[in-house]
Amino acid sequence: MQNYLIRNIAVVNEGKTTVQDVWIKDSRIEKTGPNLTVSGNYQEINGEGKYLLPGVIDDQVHFREPGLTEKATIYTEARAAVAGGTTTFMEMPNTKPAALTQELLEDKYAIGQQHSLANYSFFMGVSNDNVEEVLKTNEKKDRVCGVKVFMGSSTGNMLVDNYLTLEKIFSGTELLIATHCEDEKIIRSNMEAFQQEKGDRLTAADHPLIRSVEACFESSWTAVQFAKKHDARLHILHISTAKELQLFTNMMPLEQKRITAEVCVHHLHFTADDYKLYSNLIKCNPAIKAPEHKAALWQGLLDDRLDIIATDHAPHTWAEKQQPYLQAPSGVPLVQHSLLLMLEYVKKGTISIEKVVEKMSHAPAICFRIKDRGFIREGYYADCVIVDMNDKTPVAKENIYYKCGWSPFENHVFPAAITHTFVSGHLAYANGQFDESVKGQRLRFER
Repeated sequence: MQNYLIRNIAVVNEGKTTVQDVWIKDSRIEKTGPNLTVSGNYQEINGEGKYLLPGVIDDQVHFREPGLTEKATIYTEARAAVAGGTTTFMEMPNTKPAALTQELLEDKYAIGQQHSLANYSFFMGVSNDNVEEVLKTNEKKDRVCGVKVFMGSSTGNMLVDNYLTLEKIFSGTELLIATHCEDEKIIRSNMEAFQQEKGDRLTAADHPLIRSVEACFESSWTAVQFAKKHDARLHILHISTAKELQLFTNMMPLEQKRITAEVCVHHLHFTADDYKLYSNLIKCNPAIKAPEHKAALWQGLLDDRLDIIATDHAPHTWAEKQQPYLQAPSGVPLVQHSLLLMLEYVKKGTISIEKVVEKMSHAPAICFRIKDRGFIREGYYADCVIVDMNDKTPVAKENIYYKCGWSPFENHVFPAAITHTFVSGHLAYANGQFDESVKGQRLRFER
């Protein structure tokens, strides 16, 4: 493996930005500091005027493989992730078939090992009737990121609405429990009322009213009660409402929290006003809501009630998204542009670059107890991204790497650029070119 010496770069790590050299050797960060002297064969990279960030760890993506590969594959989406500075992903179990057995879960790891340019982990899925199979994951707690529970809303057979099942999962699993929280009964009631009123005239603008604030809060509140009852490790995904913020605290360090929360980039960027322009392209679950929720989510992120920034990357084909509202599937492809979007908010003064690194790299590593990743530290894997804050990235069809081929950011110009992405010390992406000769690694966890 090629070794690298990055000279005179602004390293953003653990709340500070300092100009130094970084020596990458044999997949890990060998040394950091000013004016390093190194020996042996290496490639030198001039980092002057640029920033070095730990690679983004995205704790929620849907890469669609197996079974939904017309939308995406692990190969295509991991490649897009790396181009966007995401070096590590944790992928959801609602594929086809869903990852509801240990065998099906390991099948996904085999695909990741063969095809993923990024580092990877896969969640074990929960249904109403696979509890015993889920609890077998305890034996793999150092090699699986967590178990995923669709509490109240899902597609296919993954809706978990049996309280006995939830009791067994929250009391029995030794892994982090990640939940999608929307109350299905509330959603169905809202849908019936809207259909009676509007019939087939429903549009994407109705989506946040059907999948309402109350639907989100009731389900999240229930998850928190289960977690508190059993002292389970709960992580609630894609918080989308101001009301849910009361369920979370910033009164203790992240390392001590038993209940944590994630916010996604689309809920920080879009509002319900944007349905006029984007329609079904930004239809997702939970829904993008009114502007006051976006403002509250930013506040919750900056004051640490919300712990992680992720994407919920969920691609569908362009044709699927062009269907009428009721037929168009929910989900947005985002993983290639999540870091660039947050760097745009750095340029706007909304958030500091140190806070972006905290929420997209450090916090996922802490939350999931990922071994030797998420920081620029000597001895850690060299998952790193070089960013040029003085360059620009126009988004166009030809540089969108998702298999679905579209992005809500098409024709947008981000005011920063990702020039290099290192995955476990391998320079996987540099100046628009990929080197796919080395694949990503399966994550290990310290439980």
